[in-house]
Amino acid sequence: MFTEYDVIVVGAGHAGCEAAAAAANMGSKVLLITMNMQTIAQMSCNPAMGGIAKGQIVREIDAMGGYSGVVTDKSMIQFRMLNRSKGPAMWSPRAQSDRMLFASAWRDMLEQTPNVDFYQDMVAELMVEHHQVCGVVTGLGHRIKAKAVVVTSGTFLNGIIHIGEKQLGGGRMGEKAATGITEQLVALGFEADRLKTGTPPRIDGRSLDYSKMDVQQGDDEIVGFSYLNVPKIAAHQQLPCHITYTSEAVHEVLKTGFDKSPMYQGRIQGTGPRYCPSIEDKINRFADRDRHQLFVEPEGWNTVEIYVNGFSSSLPEEVQLKALRLVPGFEACKMFRPGYAIEYDYFPPTQLQYTLETKGLKNLFFAGQINGTTGYEEAACQGLMAGINAHQKAQHLPAFTLGRADAYIGVLIDDLINKGTDEPYRMFTSRAEFRTLLRQDNADLRLTEMSYRLGLASQQRMEAVAQKQQDVNQLKTLLHAQSIDPEEANPFLTAHNSAAITEKQKAGKILLRPGIELAAMQAGIPSLQTALAPFGTESLEQASIQLKYDTYIEKERELVLRMSQLENQLIPDSFDYSKLQALSNEARQKFVKIRPRTLGQASRISGVNPSDVQILMVYMGR
Repeated sequence: MFTEYDVIVVGAGHAGCEAAAAAANMGSKVLLITMNMQTIAQMSCNPAMGGIAKGQIVREIDAMGGYSGVVTDKSMIQFRMLNRSKGPAMWSPRAQSDRMLFASAWRDMLEQTPNVDFYQDMVAELMVEHHQVCGVVTGLGHRIKAKAVVVTSGTFLNGIIHIGEKQLGGGRMGEKAATGITEQLVALGFEADRLKTGTPPRIDGRSLDYSKMDVQQGDDEIVGFSYLNVPKIAAHQQLPCHITYTSEAVHEVLKTGFDKSPMYQGRIQGTGPRYCPSIEDKINRFADRDRHQLFVEPEGWNTVEIYVNGFSSSLPEEVQLKALRLVPGFEACKMFRPGYAIEYDYFPPTQLQYTLETKGLKNLFFAGQINGTTGYEEAACQGLMAGINAHQKAQHLPAFTLGRADAYIGVLIDDLINKGTDEPYRMFTSRAEFRTLLRQDNADLRLTEMSYRLGLASQQRMEAVAQKQQDVNQLKTLLHAQSIDPEEANPFLTAHNSAAITEKQKAGKILLRPGIELAAMQAGIPSLQTALAPFGTESLEQASIQLKYDTYIEKERELVLRMSQLENQLIPDSFDYSKLQALSNEARQKFVKIRPRTLGQASRISGVNPSDVQILMVYMGR
């Protein structure tokens, strides 16, 4: 019934979809297996993509030829660029999406991707021969061979849903859990553990009084995520979100359900997400706070369903509803479905190589929540990298990895395999030491050529990047060369509370002044209007950022260069750490377990001290 595939992808969430698309677009014959064809790329939790650091990840996925940015642009109902008041390294795009349109757009793109086949079934077992995976066995008993397998099981491995004292087996409300894979891999020597995540109740928007809430509109300019020219909604078409708050009265009602809470009664063993806690977690951890912010987010164009961001809960549903009805604007609210917690299996990611291939079994790759991460964006970028490397492995081609200085994707993977995680991992800008280089505006300049050479990013993308780079170089030269007369500059400078000039000054020097932006200079200085007219908004912004932050960018590049000296010092796979008696016991154990490839990787392993790295460096130098 089935031919042999190059790559089988297990699971069709955000990680699985990106993995299937990447491997197929590079030329592999791919089978995407999902337990439900109707839930491909479903937004299981909030109907949004991007946010702080997450937006940078989506831009990186897009720059490499992934689909998440294109799908988000096609399905957005509101767009905001977060942190505009801060420096460009902190700017982060975020979009509210139409939940149903997002999933259908993803499925359309996959169905239009040559080399992708689909099959609806559960994968119950991996086919293993000679310590390597060679296919899968499905719930219906089909044995399907493949050169590489990518497992992106999300929250489905032995998933249990908790609502108060009720427990339901499932990977998502209304969908059954997946069984078999965890037990098989543990028997083969893998380490597995449990994590927890949750989701808030969904509310009937017709029952809300929005006049009691603060309105949150989208941006006047919709930048979007994709570097391709994807048609997007106009600014005036955006749907508003709203903000309201809990109160002490709400908290008191919620506390009445704590005696039936699965978390406080010990029925949930898995650790929950630190940075997206449940409402009951917030009440306990932030006892001094008398209120918490709630974001009231529409689920799409053609539905009244509302997502209550910030009210994730696993308390009994009657307690959830009673508490919600004390929130301003929610006094008469009707619940579509209650919030719930879900507990599921994951495999600590220190068991992975940089390619996301497992160390325990060759040809087996993990991506997404199976690695202990949380969030669509974190899952999608892992899927992209796993799909690329599954293709490379299947075709006997060199592995492809990204470093911490290349992308947030590189930071995420490096953190996971070196530090591991015992709680759901979420990306933040603070995790990246080179964030001035890793901005959302330059992801295409950083990554598209790499991906193009690999065979993933399209010719169209490569040509767009080449044109952008050419325009930016021309702009920088022009701004350094063009002089502005005082008569022309001073009205503009006065209007922007900047000191007047008494003699001609280069446009590039004026741009370096605090509070002065290139777009404003173009609008307010007549000679620049003509000179800059041929250039697009994206190129103008990029040139402006590179000029204004040149000193900081150069300092960071110098730091990357110094760090690369450690990254280039390879450690042989067969290195015997028992020879180094001066190493701490913890460092020796971590080195033996993780088998770092370079001194740089060794230095970032949790529990390893600088002195341990120094000892290793001295020994290798000898």
